[in-house]
Parts: sequence; C-alpha cells; structure tokens
Amino acid sequence: MDKNTIVGMVLIFAILIGFSYLNKPSQEEIEAARRRQDSIAQVEAERRQEAEVRITEMATPEVETLASDSSQLTTAAQDRFGIFAPAATGEEKFITLENNLMKVKVSTKGGKIYSVELKNYQTYDSLPLILFDGPENLFGLNFFAQNRSIRTDDLFFVPSVNQELLTVGGPEVRKGKEGNEEFNEEHGGDSQVLAMQLPAGDGGYLEYQYTLSHNSYMVGFHVKAVGMNNLISSNTNYLNFNWAVAGPRLERKSQYGEDRYTSVNYKYFGDEVDKLSPAKSSEETLKTKVKWISFKQLFFNSTIIADEAFPTADVKFNYTEDSKRYVGDFYADIAFPYEGDPNQAYGMKFYFGPNHYNTLKQYDIELDQLVNLGYSVLRWVNRFLVIPVFNFLRNYIGNFGIIILLLTVFIKLILFPFTYKSYISQAKMRALKPEIDELNEKFGKDKPMEKQQATMALYKKAGVNPMGGCLPMLLQMPILFAMFFFFPTSIELRQESFLWANDLSSYDSILNLPFTIPFYGDHVSLFCLLMTVTTIISTKLNSQATSSQAMPGMQTMMYMMPVMFLFILNSYPSGLSYYYFLANLITIGQMYLFRVLIDEEKIRAQLHANKKKGPVVKSKFQQRLERMAKERGVQLPK
Repeated sequence: MDKNTIVGMVLIFAILIGFSYLNKPSQEEIEAARRRQDSIAQVEAERRQEAEVRITEMATPEVETLASDSSQLTTAAQDRFGIFAPAATGEEKFITLENNLMKVKVSTKGGKIYSVELKNYQTYDSLPLILFDGPENLFGLNFFAQNRSIRTDDLFFVPSVNQELLTVGGPEVRKGKEGNEEFNEEHGGDSQVLAMQLPAGDGGYLEYQYTLSHNSYMVGFHVKAVGMNNLISSNTNYLNFNWAVAGPRLERKSQYGEDRYTSVNYKYFGDEVDKLSPAKSSEETLKTKVKWISFKQLFFNSTIIADEAFPTADVKFNYTEDSKRYVGDFYADIAFPYEGDPNQAYGMKFYFGPNHYNTLKQYDIELDQLVNLGYSVLRWVNRFLVIPVFNFLRNYIGNFGIIILLLTVFIKLILFPFTYKSYISQAKMRALKPEIDELNEKFGKDKPMEKQQATMALYKKAGVNPMGGCLPMLLQMPILFAMFFFFPTSIELRQESFLWANDLSSYDSILNLPFTIPFYGDHVSLFCLLMTVTTIISTKLNSQATSSQAMPGMQTMMYMMPVMFLFILNSYPSGLSYYYFLANLITIGQMYLFRVLIDEEKIRAQLHANKKKGPVVKSKFQQRLERMAKERGVQLPK
C-alpha cells in the first residue's frame, strides 16, 4: 500500500470521526425540533390559506357568490344559473372514500374530489402526504345551458349516500404488493361507489360517479349527462372539464430534487409520452387525441386517464421556484365530446399514487414512463437488470444500505471477467513499454505515420490488442449512467435511512454551511466526500497500472473528474454517492488482487516468445481489403 493510499484511508477515518462530533444535535436544534412539532397545525392552516389565494389566481374568473340570507336570492340565482338555480346554494359536506392505501374526500360543492391523502407516506417534514387539498383544487365541467355559462364548481351536488365515510374492506396486503392488480384478482376485496348528482329539472341531471376498490390507487370516474340535450346549446361540440392543482412541496427542496422532475406529462393516443419543461413555466395545446394527462412530481403523481381518448386538451404548468410550500401549479382544460344525446356518458379514471415502476407498468398504458430511468440503452439496463435485482433483494432484506451493497457486488461480479481482461491488456502494454520507447526515439515527432505503423506492427506481432482495455469501460458506462437515473427516481429509497443518511433519496448533510457555494450548495455530503476520495485513489492505482504513454493533459483530466463529481453529486441522493463509493472500494480491492494473482514476468516472457514466431497470418478480411485496394491501383506499404 503506497503513501497516497494510506493518506486517503486516514482522511476517510478522519471524516467519519469528525462526523460523529459535528452531527451531534445542539440544544438549539433540539428546541427547534420541538417547536416544529408544536406548529404542525399552524403550518397546515397557513398552507390552506395560501393555496386558496393561489388557486383563485389560476382559475377562470369566479362568479359572484350568492348570499344565503339575501332577499333577492331566488331572483339572482334564477338569472345567473337558470334551471340550476336550486343548486346555487347549500351547505358543503364531505364524503370520504377510504381503502387500505388512500383517503379520497369528495365535496358536495362541485361534486368534486376535494383532497387525496396517501396513507402509507409522509412529507419530508413528517406531515400527512396530501397530493392536493381543498381550495388547491379546481375540478368541474364548464358549458353553456339556456344561454348561461355554467360551472359545476359553483353548484351543490346531491350525494347518493348519507354516510360521511365509505370504507372499502379486503384481505391483508403483503408488503410490496400495495396497488398490485394481480394480488387483488387472486385475493379479492370490496369496492364502494359514490354518485354525486346535479339535478337539471324534468328528470334531467348531471352525475359524477366515483368507484374505489380495495388495494388500488385507481379511482373510477364516470360522468353522465341525462336529459341535458334540451338545455345545452345545440351548437355545442364539446364540454370543457377544468382540473387545476396547486402542487404542495412533498420533498426537501433541492437543486436536483423535486423541482427538477415536476411537470405536466401526457401521452398521445397510440403515440409517445411527452411533457412540459420541468422547473420552468410553460404551456401547450394538445391538438390530437390524448390517452392520459399527469400532474407529476418526483415520487408521486395525479393522473386522469381516458377509457378511450380525450380529443384535445390545454395543459399548463406554473413553476414556483421561490415558494417553500408549493413546487408549482398544474392546470388542464380537457375537451369532452358532446353529441347532444339524451344519455351522454364519459368513462375515465384517476390514478393517485406513487411513481413506482412496477405499479405503473401493470396498467400497460405507458404510465411507467413517468419514472425517469434514462433514455435508450440506459432505460433497458434499469428495466431488465437493475430493477429486477433490486426488487429480488428487497423481498428478503429490509435494510436498503445492505441492498445497495449487494446490488453493487452483483454488478461488479458480472463485470469481473471483463475487468480482469482489461488488467491483462494493461499488463501486456506495460511489458511492451521498452520497445514502444525505442520506436518513439527512433521516429521522433517528425514521422508520426511511420511511428504509428511500426507500433501497430509491434502490437500485432506480440499478440496484443491496444484496445483490449476499452471493452470493460464501454460495458461499465451504461451501468454507471443507468444508476445516475435509477437512484434519484426510486421511491423505494424515499425516507429510508442508512448510517448517517436519514433519507437515501436525498443528500446526506453532515454540515450546513452559512453560505452557498456556486455549483456545490449550502451543505456538505459525507457520502459524496467518501466517493470523491475513493475515486482519486482508484484513479491513482489505475494510472500506475496503465502504460505511461498518456498525454500529460489526460492525466490532469483524470484527477479533475472526481473533483467535478464532488460538486455535481453533493446535492444528489445519498444512495447514488453511496453506490459509487462502494463501487470504488471494490475496484480498489480488485486492483490489489490482480497485482497478487497476475505474474507480469510470465506475461512479458510470453510476448517475447510471440515475437519470435513466424510472420503473422493475415485474416481473410484483411486479405480482401488489400485485394480491393490493389484492384483500384492503391500502392500498399510493405
């Protein structure tokens, strides 16, 4: 073990010891934590108040509220709402649909989904995880009836039940089977239906019907317009369904966290998935059929899915970078085709749940594209290698730090034969270094072409492939970058702790800085530091094992890369830095193992024996190339 390695190891232990002291909570921090717990109710109240203002700004202009004690109530309501005047006033009540995974609260005002709470999750600050709530949500149909603009959000619906809670029962669900449709089919479970009806006179009505089943993140949503053909204008081709949500901040604010992945995603019918620009306010008019529209955040989404397709839609995302409570505002104006039938119906459903790959994949409508696993080859690596192995280990191991360790070992074992072959290739290059130095001296800088031809001839005669060390790197690169996408978007790591990291899906801060360093952040991540140190050690060992023909600038770049990654990964999930740290440790161990097991003197002797053999037989491919060159009159060098 050389001097640099010893220094590197000492630094690692020094950092670990320093962490135990720096991470000790101060009395001020203890008091702050207690105050935070005491103020949860106040935070929730302020959040609701702010949301009410925000959603009002997003929505279309509101109509004037009709006071229940006004003497002109009947006349004003009749003028404003026509046949819907009786529904203009009422008392807002709530009915909650609840299964083992979520609580869906429906309001009689607007007949809308008022809020959705996911029961098995919490926000980053330990509050109940609510995807949207109350005034944060605009939800309803807009249409013209009797020459009046009607917004169902303003009217009171009549529920089909008197209970305030509809509980969906079913068998106990094993861990890891949450939201699994195959499990539901095998074990059964109940379902509940809630209808919210808006009377329209003469037996006509508008109805929203919600269906929730056991162990499901899907909520069935059916809209019926019965006997409305005489009320809605005859030239109406579409009814507009408006859905707007002020998305609460569910994760700790981070440069490479929730903001980076939050946007409106949508899938064209029979075509690809697209999205608005994340971390940026933007909007788009979708002029062709759309299968689904999703209000997507880093680990959760709220998605409306058509049974067939939505003809057109307008989508919008307002990014609120400076808000501590909201990551952005989502908006969708969806067209429902209207044909003037006395019994018009629209079938669709909502998905309210986690961005979990297998859960989304089972619906077979490309909802799994909401999980960013990279593009092209990288996505294939994650789908068919990383995720299956990760899920297999998760079935037997509860500690995610151990799971990442075993996943790293598994990947390194797969790459071991190629890594071994790369080291052998490097050993051969080192054995030929004296002859290469002679050729450099013989031809100098004035004859680069002759030097290159002579060098390649030497490699060929000795049986050395100068590109032999590149294959392992090419094989490792897709896996390296696949992990770069896998860890930041894996909900399995969310709020899972390991050692000093409280959340493997976020950065592990051991020291909060009183200032912000450009491109680095305002904190220090220990796993990122360990990754950087071990990368430098690995780079040093690799440069020693490689023939020293590399350009001086390349050597400098090799040592600059770990420093660059220190700045890049400091705000990335600690699980990613932990994986790179483990991969570096295993690589360092492999280098020392190869040095012990591989006899370089024996390799050198074999190469010299190869050079004494007869002329190298040309391959058929090379013979064919030379013959074609001669036929074209090209003079080949001897």
